Amino acid sequence: MNDFLQQVWWDNTVKSYLVVLGILLFLLLIKRFVSRYFAGLVSRVINRRWKNVERLSFVNLIAHPLYIFLTILIALVSLHKLKFPQQLNIEIYDFTLLQVFHKLGRLILIIAFIRLLLRIIDFFAIVLGRRAELTPDPADNQLVVFFKDFFKAVIVIAGILMIMSFVFDLNVGSFLTGLSIMGAAIALALRESLENLIASFIIFFDKPFTTGDFVKVQNFSGTIEKIGLRSTRIRTVPTSYISVPNKQMVDTIIDNISLSKQTRGELRLEVELSTSSEKLEQLLSGIRSILKNEKIQNYQLVLDAITGNSFKINADYYTAPLSLADFNAFKEMVNMSVLKLMESLKINMAGASTIVSLTGKQ
Repeated sequence: MNDFLQQVWWDNTVKSYLVVLGILLFLLLIKRFVSRYFAGLVSRVINRRWKNVERLSFVNLIAHPLYIFLTILIALVSLHKLKFPQQLNIEIYDFTLLQVFHKLGRLILIIAFIRLLLRIIDFFAIVLGRRAELTPDPADNQLVVFFKDFFKAVIVIAGILMIMSFVFDLNVGSFLTGLSIMGAAIALALRESLENLIASFIIFFDKPFTTGDFVKVQNFSGTIEKIGLRSTRIRTVPTSYISVPNKQMVDTIIDNISLSKQTRGELRLEVELSTSSEKLEQLLSGIRSILKNEKIQNYQLVLDAITGNSFKINADYYTAPLSLADFNAFKEMVNMSVLKLMESLKINMAGASTIVSLTGKQ
C-alpha cells in the first residue's frame, strides 16, 4: 500500500493527489455546517448591537460569499502544493500553461474577494437603513444609499487595480504616475463628473431637499426619487422621469414646496378701460368674497395700476400646504369663480372686444 502511495504520476506522488482531493472533499462536506455555524455565531454578535437584523439576510449576503472565497483560497493553496506536470506545461504565446493557470487562479480569487466586500457593504447598508427608518429624517435613508454606492465604486476601482497588479503584472505605481502626468487633461475631461460628485456631497450635508420632497426647479416641478453620485432623479408632474446633474441642482434656485408652510397662488387681471369705477369696486369686492375661503389663510388684493390699455388687478393668496393636485384644483376653482363674477358684472378683459379695421385709399 505504501509503495502505491509513493508512486509518481505526472511529477506528483499518489499520496499528494489524495491529500489535495481529501481537502477539497472535506470543504464540500462541511459547507452547510460551516455556513450555518458561522452565520449563527456572527448574527448573535450583531444582534447584540442591532436588534432588527435578520439572520437570513446575513446568510444570503455574507456567509455564502465568504464560504466561496475561503474555498477558493484553500483550494488554490492546496493545489499549489502539487507540481505542475512538465509535459503539460506548453507555451501559449509568451506564457506557459502554468503561468496562465496561476494568473487565472489569482483573477478568480480577487473577484471572489471583491464580491465578498460588496456583499458586506450591502449587508451594512441594510443594517444602517433599518436604523435610519427609525429616525424622522428621510435624508438618513438616502444618505445610506448614497454612501453604499460610493464605497462600492471605490472597492471596484481598487479591485481593478489589484487585477492589473497581481494578474497582469503591471506596475500600478508607474501607471498612476503616468496618469498624474496627464492629470491636467484628465481633470479637464472629468471636470463635470467631479463637480457633480462634489455637488452630491453638498446636497447631502446642506440638505436643500431630500428624497420625497416636492420641488420646483427651473421650468419643471416634481418629487425627488433618488439622489445619486452624479445626478438627481425627479418624477415630474406628468409622470415623466428626468435626471438633473447635481451641479445644476446646487447652482440653480430650487423652490422646495414640501418645506413651505404655505402654498402661494396668484391672480392677474387686466380689465378694459371702459369699465366704470362702480363696477371695478363690485369686482374687487366680489374677488375679496371669493378669497375669503376657509382654505386661504391670508391674501392681498389691490388695483395695482391704471395704464393706457387697462386696469391691472393683482391678487396673491396663501393656503396651507397642499399636494400639487389639490392646489391645482383649488386654484382652478378660484379662477372659475372670478371668471363667472366678471361675466355676471359684464366686465371684459382688456383687448377682448378690440375691433381691428383696415382702411385704404382708392
